[in-house]
Amino acid sequence: MDSTAINNFNSDLAVSLSAFWSYFPIVFLAGVILISIAIEMYSKSSKKILPWFTVTALLACAYYSLLTVTDTGVYFSGMFATGGLTNIFNFIFTFGGAIVVLLSVDYIKKSGIYYGEFYILLQSAVLGMMMIAGAKDMIMIFIGLEQMSITFYVMAGLNRKRASSNEAALKYFLLGAFATGFIVYGIGLMYGTAGTLNIDFVFSNIFAAEKNLPGIIGILLFLVGFSFKIGAVPFHMWVPDVYQGAPTSSTALMATGGKVAAFTALILAFRPVLGTETLAVITPVLAVFALLSMFYGSIVAIAQTDIKRMLAYSSIANAGYMLIGLAAGNDYGIEGVVYYLAAYSFMNLGAFGIVALIESADEKNLLISDYNGLGTKYPVLAALLSLFMFALSGIPPFAGFFGKYYIFIAAIESNLTWLAIAGVIASVISVYFYLRIVVLMYFGKGESQVTPEITNASLIGIVISALLVIVMGVFPGSVINLISNF
Repeated sequence: MDSTAINNFNSDLAVSLSAFWSYFPIVFLAGVILISIAIEMYSKSSKKILPWFTVTALLACAYYSLLTVTDTGVYFSGMFATGGLTNIFNFIFTFGGAIVVLLSVDYIKKSGIYYGEFYILLQSAVLGMMMIAGAKDMIMIFIGLEQMSITFYVMAGLNRKRASSNEAALKYFLLGAFATGFIVYGIGLMYGTAGTLNIDFVFSNIFAAEKNLPGIIGILLFLVGFSFKIGAVPFHMWVPDVYQGAPTSSTALMATGGKVAAFTALILAFRPVLGTETLAVITPVLAVFALLSMFYGSIVAIAQTDIKRMLAYSSIANAGYMLIGLAAGNDYGIEGVVYYLAAYSFMNLGAFGIVALIESADEKNLLISDYNGLGTKYPVLAALLSLFMFALSGIPPFAGFFGKYYIFIAAIESNLTWLAIAGVIASVISVYFYLRIVVLMYFGKGESQVTPEITNASLIGIVISALLVIVMGVFPGSVINLISNF
């Protein structure tokens, strides 16, 4: 072999290694899943090993994602991207997944669902989310979506001894499969119109096709399918029942990582067509979905007596706020949505973490009235829950306020002032049901009757979530600047 061939071989090897390290986190997590399966099968101490092995692996992925956030690239024949927003989303998924594990360590013991596969399912769900975040091809989005969704169906019914959990899993599976059909059919129509599954090309060239009506219908079907995944009205019917029936730790992951992953797919699809005719066709649909979701979620949440159902309707309302950013159709709107997704994840993880602590082994203490007088008996828990309620309601200086602020400003810049005003009104309505819990905890008559099983792991996860909500609220510009670089 001559020196030229050797040099070419070394050069190709260096390029391959450089590419490998760019998408290393997703390969690493896939390896972690295989190792976790082996641990569960062969180790008698798997119940002690798996949670901390999972936390360590997810935190390593989160750190590496931030470390390599500037190393952008596209691999596998243009099907998978790394760096930039992909890594930012990967950080949300992996760091949020690690917090869910901390919240789950003692909760699944208390609930009688201490199965080793819980952590393997969680790892698999996060892997699916990461595949969606890096997708540059419709098939990659579909594979990542199914990887995540199938694990969610199982996690929703993990407490198989309880009818409510089985019902939640069945409803989620049936409606989820129906929504996936919309997505697949939409992808098929777009492929038939554009002749490719490349995301950037498909959405940018639908109107360039001679007969573009099937392509436009495909885009709308794609949007309808993912509207189900994000829990937007009128495709929200599964959200309250699934959130209430699923184990609380599973709900925490579905309500945060699952919603972020679905919005990630929409951002990937619509970002290449900002300011184009394609987005102009979709904007009215997004605006209607946003308006319905905000008001329906906020108004119906007021009537709820179960705190998990209240948070479910809160999730529907928040989906509406985020859809405003997509409807705005500008870079500021996309940046605002990404910021809001990160803030929303940690606000909800903290809230569901406290609900999991207070919930009893027989699924009691889930009524809002059960929080009456909690501030006197458990001041630290009450203070943390109050912080998350303030943040979710959009009260400054917490992250929730700035998430809504950026999205409303983006809407105004896109001449959607009416939608921004509607968002403000819906936010004012939502303050009632969020602060109702705070009022009950501190000003309710009598002393709280709940006896939460406070554990170190859960408390660490809740406190980390609270710190992130505060830091993102105090330094919102730093987060937005990081996002805007990509």
